[in-house]
Amino acid sequence: MNIATPRAVINSAYALEKYSEAFKCHIVNFFGEFNIFNKKNDLKNLRLINFYNEKIIKYLPKHGFFQSRFSFIVLFILGLIPLKKLIEREKPDYLIIHLITALPLFLLTIFKFDTKFILRISGKPKLGYLRKLFWKLALKKIYLVTCPTLSTLNYLKSINIVEENKLKLLYDPIINIKEFLNKKTSNQNNYFNKKDYFFAAGRLTYQKNFLFLCRGFKYLISKHPNLKLVIAGDGEDKKKIISFIKKNNLEKNIFLIGHVENIYNYMKESKCFILSSLWEDPGFVLLEAAISRTLILTSDCEGGPKELIKNNENGILFLSNNQVNFIKKFEYLLQLTEEKKKEILLKNLKLSKKFTLLSHYKELRKILN
Repeated sequence: MNIATPRAVINSAYALEKYSEAFKCHIVNFFGEFNIFNKKNDLKNLRLINFYNEKIIKYLPKHGFFQSRFSFIVLFILGLIPLKKLIEREKPDYLIIHLITALPLFLLTIFKFDTKFILRISGKPKLGYLRKLFWKLALKKIYLVTCPTLSTLNYLKSINIVEENKLKLLYDPIINIKEFLNKKTSNQNNYFNKKDYFFAAGRLTYQKNFLFLCRGFKYLISKHPNLKLVIAGDGEDKKKIISFIKKNNLEKNIFLIGHVENIYNYMKESKCFILSSLWEDPGFVLLEAAISRTLILTSDCEGGPKELIKNNENGILFLSNNQVNFIKKFEYLLQLTEEKKKEILLKNLKLSKKFTLLSHYKELRKILN
């Protein structure tokens, strides 16, 4: 699972408690998705309700299409009654559904609760025929649906599965200013010289399109032999990327450094952050680059990048998955004056303020009221 998504859930709950005494938030740990934060004492004193049976989950398969679906069905069946009892016992004013959606939505369709259910979407949902039918039924009783980008909100409007007045735009709380200030002063980046490399980060998956990026750099390195690309992250495409680097003798130019806990130092020390994704919604790393005052070169993929980055204003956009256009925009970026860079960085810094904990709290408070 993408660790940034559960972190946004924690930040959202923390923001409500931090800025208002009126809210007391608990996080339901359905199948252990918040365990990593609990071990690191990163839950910010929020109450964690462990809803899962560790002994059962330990033996359920997690990988493979059919195996993971089987595990989900088992957990779904085992969780129905306990979740119903939990809601009736705790009697929360609101149940904000995030990450695990099918189980609470199913309960909402067949039972009546005093609790208001809010579906908080983390990205553009993939709705097949059956899921769309199920959502249309469940969302008749939903209190609100929040979307992280306008493109997702407009998409849900277009397919007409929920009343339009129930749809709200709510940016994710990606930026915790206090944590950012602490992390940016650490000395985690000890491997690369300041402003000597370009930086990319994310799961090494098809979505992130890192092989595309490496192919682009292969061409660029033939013209600019001293170019360096640093990629932070792990995933199923790692072997393919390593193979490409070795096959093309790029070991001195392209570096895979694995998962990095604190990417802010890599961001701010780099010449530019590059996002090559095929889709994002909204694209957390773009905001982390923005607050790090790092130049951004990003694909114009649907979702966050196309919506957040305005070409030549607060970043540089290239046509998604288009090598010719990527190379053209990269060469343009190399020619930017220092004055133009400062102008772009300032506008992007202003953008990041929309995604702070305080901004998220203000918007969520309006929604809940």
